[in-house]
Amino acid sequence: MNYATIKKYDIANGPGVRVSLFVSGCTHHCKGCFNQEAWDFAYGAPYTAETEDEIIEALRPWYITGLTLLGGEPFEPANQAALLPLLRRVRRELPEKTIWAFTGYTLETDLLTGKLGDWAITREILHSLDVLVDGEFILEQKDISLRFRGSANQRLIDLPKTLERDEVVLWDDGTM
Repeated sequence: MNYATIKKYDIANGPGVRVSLFVSGCTHHCKGCFNQEAWDFAYGAPYTAETEDEIIEALRPWYITGLTLLGGEPFEPANQAALLPLLRRVRRELPEKTIWAFTGYTLETDLLTGKLGDWAITREILHSLDVLVDGEFILEQKDISLRFRGSANQRLIDLPKTLERDEVVLWDDGTM
């Protein structure tokens, strides 16, 4: 897997100050995408053990709220296997940090069906997340007033509650 960039002090892609990993590779090709260069799976730099260490160290300070995965597309089958060890490590070493992921896939029709690569990996990634922002960016539904998303069709899903209840529960931090 390649990655486009790591933002170590991101305040746009989840609550608080976050470390955001922008992976490379996306097959959605949404019209109006803000990060078209990351559609190319070869864009950026190779994701290595040193990259993972850099992310973990960036997450350690008390004022960092958590990790956000976006891109590109974290749930592309070619990206999932590389991301899973990072998520395991965050959960093991920094359990107080939240983990968010942005995806153009839809939870019920794409991610929970087991059709995106290795189902065991997808399932474990989903169970590692606190919030999933799902749905393709739709330019015609773009709304800059929306918190942590670009178009009205996208949802902020509280993934632990959703998986526990077997129904979509939207995330609410009390300020929406």
